[in-house]
Amino acid sequence: MPVLYASNDGVATLTLSRPERRNALSAELVDDLFAALDRLAADDDVACAVLTGEGKAFCAGGDLAGGMMADGGVLAARRKRARFAELLERLHTCGRPVIAAVNGDALGGGFGLAMACDMVVLDPGARLGTPEIRLGLFPMIILAELTRNVPRKRLSEMIYTGRRITADEAVAWNIANRVSEAGEALSAAHELAGRVAAHSPAILRLGKDAFFRAEDLPLSLALAYLHEQLEANLLAEDAAEGVGAFLQKRAPVWKGR
Repeated sequence: MPVLYASNDGVATLTLSRPERRNALSAELVDDLFAALDRLAADDDVACAVLTGEGKAFCAGGDLAGGMMADGGVLAARRKRARFAELLERLHTCGRPVIAAVNGDALGGGFGLAMACDMVVLDPGARLGTPEIRLGLFPMIILAELTRNVPRKRLSEMIYTGRRITADEAVAWNIANRVSEAGEALSAAHELAGRVAAHSPAILRLGKDAFFRAEDLPLSLALAYLHEQLEANLLAEDAAEGVGAFLQKRAPVWKGR
């Protein structure tokens, strides 16, 4: 299986498992990750997820030799690449906060995957970049994620030169949350995920959906939309439980609704 799924204590771990290809994005891996995100969205026992890679890389980008280019014909390849675009959107709409544990290089489409996650934890040896220009290609699909995360001038240098940045630079640019100790990106991401998973899974889902849908709306539409989401939030059983627990000075017991 190119993607492994495991869950424990309210946290799911999705592992890209093609270490022999540096977890490059084959059509099969994209489909399997899509299925894993669907499973995540339906898993009521999970409040948060961690996405990582097996081996020395997080994801080396599109697999140029593995069916993402012209395997099966031009139209079939076009559909496969469209599937990757749908995958990035699914990361936003899966209803669970997703933390990227970037254990090694995240390049091209792998960089896009990391940027589509809600939070990013980096190994100190990880590098992020868009090397496509060196191959006569341009990082078209992932631009939708990169332009929403990377400062414009910094991004321009990356996409036009193919430059790779270090983990420390990524944190300084505010496109990653933190750098772990060497070899500890996954455990650091799990620690962060555990803090997220301590909260109501129902409100986390409501909040992530609202975050995604509101960020590109004009201000007046965003305020109207978020007002409606607040009304839904206030009607949730977990909201009543959270407020009651605060007033009673006790830990809340979430029902997930």
